[in-house]
Amino acid sequence: MSLKNFCILIALLISFLGVSQDQYYSSLTLPEALTEHANAVVRLSEVSVEIKTIDHMVEQERRIVTVLNSKGQNAVGARVYYDDDVKVRSVQAIIFDAFGNEIKKIRKNDFKDVSAVDGGTLYSDSRILYLDYTPISYPYTVEFISETTTSNTAFIPSFIPVWSYFVSVENSRYKINYPDDITLRKNEKNLEDVDFESTNYENWKQVYNIKNIKPFKPEDHSPSFRNVIPKVMFATNEFNYEGVQAEVDDWNSMGEWFNNNLLNGRASVSPETINHVKSLVANETDDLEKAKKIYQFVQDNTRYISVQVGIGGMRPISAMEVDKVKYGDCKGLTNYTKALLDLVGVKSYYTRLYASPSQQLSVDKDFVSFGGQTNHVILNIPQENSEDVWLECTSQDMPFGFIGDFTDDRDVLVITPEGGKIKHTKKYKTEENTQVLKGSYSLSKDGNITGELEMCSKGIQYDDKYRIGNYEERDKDMAYKKRWSYINSIAFDDIKTINDKDSIQFKEIIKFRANNYSKKAGSRILFTINALNRSRYIPDRYRNRTLPVKIKRGFIDADEIRVKLPSGYKVESLPKSTVVENKFGSYKTDIIAESDTVLVYKREFIVKDGSYPKEDYSAFRAFYKEVSKLDNAKVALVKISNHEN
Repeated sequence: MSLKNFCILIALLISFLGVSQDQYYSSLTLPEALTEHANAVVRLSEVSVEIKTIDHMVEQERRIVTVLNSKGQNAVGARVYYDDDVKVRSVQAIIFDAFGNEIKKIRKNDFKDVSAVDGGTLYSDSRILYLDYTPISYPYTVEFISETTTSNTAFIPSFIPVWSYFVSVENSRYKINYPDDITLRKNEKNLEDVDFESTNYENWKQVYNIKNIKPFKPEDHSPSFRNVIPKVMFATNEFNYEGVQAEVDDWNSMGEWFNNNLLNGRASVSPETINHVKSLVANETDDLEKAKKIYQFVQDNTRYISVQVGIGGMRPISAMEVDKVKYGDCKGLTNYTKALLDLVGVKSYYTRLYASPSQQLSVDKDFVSFGGQTNHVILNIPQENSEDVWLECTSQDMPFGFIGDFTDDRDVLVITPEGGKIKHTKKYKTEENTQVLKGSYSLSKDGNITGELEMCSKGIQYDDKYRIGNYEERDKDMAYKKRWSYINSIAFDDIKTINDKDSIQFKEIIKFRANNYSKKAGSRILFTINALNRSRYIPDRYRNRTLPVKIKRGFIDADEIRVKLPSGYKVESLPKSTVVENKFGSYKTDIIAESDTVLVYKREFIVKDGSYPKEDYSAFRAFYKEVSKLDNAKVALVKISNHEN
């Protein structure tokens, strides 16, 4: 039974029974427009933030969510983080059935109380209270109410009514109060196309109301989700963090405060480590060569534990602690690496940013705040006459100076003793993201193929592949079978991978075979000449595209494959040479008959990064569709008659 028919049936029953329930608790009162394409509906969200003094902030939240199916469970959001500085005054949840009848009440003691960090005792005070509830049926509704208080006013909660795809919002309200001697700043994003108002309300200085937001649906090759949803960020010029007060109004002053109060005095390590790292670089005169050895030392002697920035605090644990326990989060490991570089005379800077492989989110140059703008820390090594070097200090296998898609191509806050600076991380350009494939295979009369290939990947294409070098043999075999899944019976006789960290390239040398690759019909054999690098990806079709087109990273694939034909057959027809060029990239193929029995197939596929209006999406999709079609082009062979032999 559909949700619509279910609601009609229940509505009739309620009408018959004369039952009246709160409009937000019953699934029957859901606006139909908000249930289409939704897994959950936020019926009511009320967030109240009161900054009583520079070192006292209270946050209250009331959230009523109707969950329509199992995919909507995460939209409940019934969780609260706390530590030594954030105290939970109260928390509770109430569960309602589809009729709006209360079926369960969960109080604070019934919430799960777990560490926010796995595998490390240094952050034992960082914890999460969360609702652990398994519904009997859908739809059902959860009301979640919480109140927290903190002396830290550096992180002011943002107004973000929509947190994920396929979640609609019926009503959302945000209120904030603050003393007259504190300056509040705000940054509004994407409010143009939503039903919202900003007004004073019940003596609150700032109030935002938003209603009837239909669910956002993911669309291939669109801007980052966090860049399209409505939100308002808040910050004050005056704030308190861990007993240290600040007054800042730009990134320079914020960086100076951060350096002087949260980094200063946390760079000491043991005498044994001092002696060891100095001996490591004793014969090096070049700063980057010194930095490479220090980076390798950190990779070999520490491990990463995950602590989200904002939960584990902004202040890194001391380098001495990391030196002792040999682990840390991104803040601790970055500070530790910086401390070791300081010891050997290499200048480096602690850097805050928002990290995500799918979302290249930049620090807002014009809006100074900690809340919502960063979730990760890396290290910057400035260079005078070349691109700055960026170090990902949490990875035990990433090459020196390579950051990949997790932190590339975005504005970041670099913290120096002189203040904060906005810099841009490494952008991996289209011509740097290459995959060069050279291979050969032989086709037998029975339709079987045997061959070998060598593939070299660089840039973001390196980032996509290099971890496979650490796989167990069984996992490697499965990974490559998945890559070439369009060859049904492919098997690998030898797989060799070489991760060259110095030149930052990943080589794959593979011997393979497969049965029944070609099709035989009478005296003819038909086969797809591109056996080794077919593009099968076609972006989804959207009848009503709503978002612009964003190609985050470009790439170049260059292939050359020699094909040995079976004896006793000759070429009857070949695919024509192809050239496709447009604003999104290009695709070129050529087939050369090297001899009567050998064909050479050449292919180049280029996709450029860039931003385009939504109206260009159909053309972009058509480009990929055409490439997929051309990659399946067939060669026809015909058996040589006796009089031709």
